[in-house]
Amino acid sequence: MENRCLGDYQIVKQIGQGTLGSVYLAEHRFMKRPFVIKVLPTELASDRTFVQRFEEEVSALSTLDHPNIVKIHNVSFAEGMYFLVLDCVVDEMGETTNLTKLMQSHRLPLKEKELFSILEQVASALDFAHQKKVAGEPIIHRCLKPNNILVSKGQEGLSLQVSDFGLSRIIGIGTVLTHTFQAVAEAMEITTSNFSQSTKEPKKLNSLHNSFLQNFYFLSPEQKIIDAPHKVDIKTDVFSFGVLAYYLMFHSYPEGIFSLPSKQGLGYKADWDYLITRCLQKDPKDRPEKLVEVLDEIKSRAHVPKKEIATQERTSASKMQVKIPETAKATVGVSQELKPIIHSSQIDRPDLDHDPAAAFEVNSTVKVYHPEEQTVADVKPMQTEMVIINGGTFWRGSNDGNRDEQPRHQVTISSFAIDVHQVTNEQFVCFLEAMGGEKDCNHNDIIKLKESRIKRSSGKVTIESGYAKHPVVGVTWYGAVAYAKWVGKRLPYEAEWEIAAKGGIDDALYSTGDDIEKTQANFFSSDTTAVKSYALNGLGIYDMAGNVYEWCYDWYGYNYYETSTQEPENPYGPIQGEYRVLRGGCWKSLKEDLRCSRRHRNNPGTVNSTYGFRCVADVQ
Repeated sequence: MENRCLGDYQIVKQIGQGTLGSVYLAEHRFMKRPFVIKVLPTELASDRTFVQRFEEEVSALSTLDHPNIVKIHNVSFAEGMYFLVLDCVVDEMGETTNLTKLMQSHRLPLKEKELFSILEQVASALDFAHQKKVAGEPIIHRCLKPNNILVSKGQEGLSLQVSDFGLSRIIGIGTVLTHTFQAVAEAMEITTSNFSQSTKEPKKLNSLHNSFLQNFYFLSPEQKIIDAPHKVDIKTDVFSFGVLAYYLMFHSYPEGIFSLPSKQGLGYKADWDYLITRCLQKDPKDRPEKLVEVLDEIKSRAHVPKKEIATQERTSASKMQVKIPETAKATVGVSQELKPIIHSSQIDRPDLDHDPAAAFEVNSTVKVYHPEEQTVADVKPMQTEMVIINGGTFWRGSNDGNRDEQPRHQVTISSFAIDVHQVTNEQFVCFLEAMGGEKDCNHNDIIKLKESRIKRSSGKVTIESGYAKHPVVGVTWYGAVAYAKWVGKRLPYEAEWEIAAKGGIDDALYSTGDDIEKTQANFFSSDTTAVKSYALNGLGIYDMAGNVYEWCYDWYGYNYYETSTQEPENPYGPIQGEYRVLRGGCWKSLKEDLRCSRRHRNNPGTVNSTYGFRCVADVQ
């Protein structure tokens, strides 16, 4: 399907495969905007029952307009296939990320604030959908799991959006099960001839095992039983929500007799036991209807002492009216009242030492080793002075330059602020001290010290003598993004960088005007120079030409300028690619590389002694 058109959409690449269809990253051929295409199973087009149900119900699903629900923009039929056009939800790296991937890269346990944030967004989406009706019934997800909860970066942290609302009902449970079994067989490559060979691939089997478990464990009891006494309703999603909460806490699934959060020493203040036990009731009637209300309740109880909660529960229990069976009235008397039972969970008991003999097992002649506790240093960033560039319409590119600089065209850019100089070694060292290492949470290299002027010895970070004010080098694109995020900024987009480099002159060839001399920039030399060693450009910015190449946020596209002319407002580069953009030339460069419109690129994980960066910030 890649590089193929489906209706008005150009397929970029496949990003997922599930029981509800294949998922692709696509771009609208005319608007040049990214979307996600979900192509439903092809055999459904000949199923009259499906077609009728699809036409009747999908329009109702498209009206689900909520910040935590993936928006359906279009429903279409082309080349014998039905497909949905959805919002393109990507993370800060421009990649599609779901909750499963996020949890795999996240340290457990989650902080309680993070846990509340994730669950409140999912609960809000579910409660909203349950209030809507399709064919006279509430909209139910039926297939809630981390794989269909997409994650992106919001203004106040992680932003979650739930996808695939109601699709399992439209497609039909029979088709869903058929495709589940088919996906299992394809993933394991099970045939009579190669079964023994395929079982020798532990990585593939392990991945399949995890995927199958996630599909199975998030089903409610009534979904697992044929002719179950309880029909599938909104309480089905409530059960799946309880499994999700447990999964986020322990990265495992509740099965059989399992420990509640209070017994695991997570250090949480809220009564998560209450949420888990309410949502995971076998009988749907015993599960809550409003998930947001349950979360609000346990959050409010987090600030009440446990003894007071127990007292409140005992008080409410004493007010219970106990019904006396008719057969017992003759024995105990109609006027006699039965006293309610006080459960053991309502009585405060002392914490007991589970192994009191452990104190006698210590060998007093041998010093017990206690590892030194490592704490993350509270390091403050060294901020850089910035200048504001007012938004407007500008020219970028060059008709006389390289092929990837053509055509020269106008773009409209919003106001932004940019650092007056490149990030220096002394600034980046503060960041490394705060990080405690040279890799980010995804194990990407931040910097290669052997390519830089920064050294680490016995855990201490130092800078080579005389290089504190020089721009940092040897930094990957990932490291530049991480540093910018740490100081509350971001990397510049390619268009922003070029506008800043021209110094306020649309026709400027170099940041200094029509020509540039070695007295005006550091190029074709033997090493970096300290920042601010050369004169400012017309906008008050140093070293926009030479010294070090500067990472930009954009993916690099060789023919991108041809399509950028059709979407000129705040262009952010291609939606996907292999390389990230670099701009500005370096201390090794020839004069030609210092042109404002000159484009360079490399793999985001590449490092060398000529790559650095500077940061920008949005301006209201």
